[in-house]
Amino acid sequence: MPNFEDRITPYLINDTTFKSGQQVALYNNPGIFQGYLRPGSRGVGLRNYIVILSASSRTTGYAKQLEARLKGVADAYANINGIVAVTHTEGGGSQTPNNRDLLLRTLSGFVVHPNVGAILIVDYGTEAITNTMIQDYLTQEGMPLAHVPHRFLTLNGSFETHLQQGEQQIRDWLETVNATPRTAQPLFHLKIALQCGGSDAFSGISGNPLAAWVAREVIRHGGTANLAETDELIGAESYVLQNVRNRDVARRFLEKVEAYKTLAAWHGTSAEGNPSGGNKFRGLYNIVLKSIGAAQKRNPDVRLDEVLDYAAPMHKPGYYFMDSPGNDLESIAGQVASGCNMIFFITGNGSITNFPFVPTIKIVTTTERYNLLESDMDVNAGAYLDGTSMDDLGKDMFELTCQVASGKCSKGEEAGHAQVSIWRNWQQTSTENLIALKSRPEPQGQPIPIQTQTLKENRFFEGLRTNNRLSADHIGLILPTSLCSGQIAKMAAERLSLKGLGSERGLSRFVGLVHTEGCGMSGEAAEHLYTRTMVGYLTHPLVHCALLLEHGCEKTHNDYLRHAIEDRGLSPSDFGWASVQLDGGIDSVLQKIETYFTNRLSTDPPVEHVSAPLSALRIGLSSSGPVSETGAQSLAELSRQLIGAGATLIVPDNATLFVKPSYREILNNRAPEACLSHGEQPKNSGYYIMETQTDHWVETLTGLGGTGVDLILACAGEHSLQGHPLVPMLQMATTSSVASRFADDIDLALTDSVEENVQNLLDLIIAVASRQYIPRASKMGNTDFQFTRGLLGVSM
Repeated sequence: MPNFEDRITPYLINDTTFKSGQQVALYNNPGIFQGYLRPGSRGVGLRNYIVILSASSRTTGYAKQLEARLKGVADAYANINGIVAVTHTEGGGSQTPNNRDLLLRTLSGFVVHPNVGAILIVDYGTEAITNTMIQDYLTQEGMPLAHVPHRFLTLNGSFETHLQQGEQQIRDWLETVNATPRTAQPLFHLKIALQCGGSDAFSGISGNPLAAWVAREVIRHGGTANLAETDELIGAESYVLQNVRNRDVARRFLEKVEAYKTLAAWHGTSAEGNPSGGNKFRGLYNIVLKSIGAAQKRNPDVRLDEVLDYAAPMHKPGYYFMDSPGNDLESIAGQVASGCNMIFFITGNGSITNFPFVPTIKIVTTTERYNLLESDMDVNAGAYLDGTSMDDLGKDMFELTCQVASGKCSKGEEAGHAQVSIWRNWQQTSTENLIALKSRPEPQGQPIPIQTQTLKENRFFEGLRTNNRLSADHIGLILPTSLCSGQIAKMAAERLSLKGLGSERGLSRFVGLVHTEGCGMSGEAAEHLYTRTMVGYLTHPLVHCALLLEHGCEKTHNDYLRHAIEDRGLSPSDFGWASVQLDGGIDSVLQKIETYFTNRLSTDPPVEHVSAPLSALRIGLSSSGPVSETGAQSLAELSRQLIGAGATLIVPDNATLFVKPSYREILNNRAPEACLSHGEQPKNSGYYIMETQTDHWVETLTGLGGTGVDLILACAGEHSLQGHPLVPMLQMATTSSVASRFADDIDLALTDSVEENVQNLLDLIIAVASRQYIPRASKMGNTDFQFTRGLLGVSM
């Protein structure tokens, strides 16, 4: 009888009948491949990359810009595969995250990974996770840092100067890294990450058993395989533990499963409710069906040898289970950090996920889907359903595995895109916290009355009017509905911007908002927060036209967003829609996106330039780090004048400005209390305090952008800050230390004169709103974007 409940009876070990299993027999003479032998205990790399690693999310902009600056530089070196940035979402706040040890373990695993030929690790030195912490962890754990060409770089001045320093360091490494050639190496150096995403009813019949067949061969040659995704094995415990090394390993596996259930419950959700809408649509209507298929990544002949914490290193050959969420990218990051140097990714729908410095072989479960996405998939496991034997398919894929290990590019490597997401910081650790959060009232969305001041003179900016709609800019938005379509959205935006599409109609550029959400997150509150902010960007005043781009198998797919749009009284026909998978892969969907915007813009009337008052603007105001007394007074006076002029001002409740009594005076010295939800667009003008969920700068910035602000004023108290990719962000310094060290990155250094500061800020606001001044963070490309999961979101 069908079970549609998210309740599974826990699996128990029977001590009287338990029997230790046997590992599959090894070959007497293991095969060989061509790899990069590393010194010390680092093993053998399948690739030879120079990596730029962000210690925390704060240096994401730097790492990405340095990667872009060095694009193609390694092409002249036969033994270097490329120069790649590895960025992530974590450690960007000021408070120590709950996942601190996990982050240090993961980042350290990246540093010493055998596919890394040299690595530049970058921080500001003031984050919750810093270079010093990573270096100390590597030393304490006895990890072979000395055998990796490396440098820890702290950004304590000009962004451009440090880009030059980073570029010079990497150029200095080129000859050294290139000096390591591929040589014949035994196959026991292969370490395979087994991962699946976009599963369907055939995943457990064709794709996963094929990956398991090849993993068995790797183990028979003395190699290693790593199974993950704890919440996607619930209900399949009896199969996973059918062949296990001993009772302790079996117990550790069950402990990880139960711990994951508890973690989900602390966030108000259920691990048993893991199947996404896409899974259910394709026949996997409960977690047991999904798990039974996922567990087929262990061949029955192969013994489960060990259970690992997330990102813990694998020191011996064999078959491992690593604790991780079902979120594909978060799980893969842990497997890579544990030492996996190749990824087998099994997909029913056709996932295009890749990792920056580890090759991925993609296995699709049906011939029909393979034919649709042949340019992006490596292996058609659907041939098994068509009559080809598993042994024949396995032999072919094993041969491909050896070829890719020896340097042949996988389809994902040829496509040239990748993403990283580390298991995200979970906030809650008890049921009591959950109850308290759920009982917290929602902000009412009404402005707060504050002290106001009349402007000495009326100020106007040059706005754009089309179809009776006034805005400060016209931007084309490609909004990925989840993390897995993010890089394709970015590729599309860059392609259309380069072509200048729509420029004759007043369109300034295209933006693709890359992020890591919408797939493996769970929790009603987190999904509501995410959806509200997504719709905020689709209806943003700066966005002239928008298209939603789904991957095709995520939780927040196109249909999910269509319903959200309709629920808010909007028409889905006002937006474009595309699917990486259903539209035939990367090349096809890029063409579809271009065709949509070409047709959409061809019907626009000419843009009209009009003089518009300050009252037409929405402005965001925030601060990070200390604010000087004069700075607080200046921003208080600016707030009074903007509200007095009829503008809208939105300040996040975590802004350090509120620490200063001289700023709180505008609130009549009341404690700041949020009146606007995170990412919510206000209905009326006035002064608003936006609810924030964390102290993460980029998440706060993303929430502010979702409120529909035309521009953001940011006060940098420690170092220059990342800007927003869509909303221009003016950056000011209130202290001489920041103003002098980051002079090239700051738009305005405040003086000792409050009146002068206010006038200078008003001038900059007018210049940005009139498109006459581009903030420095935008010019330098030091921008980032990331949805928050709030306090109740959890990786699933």
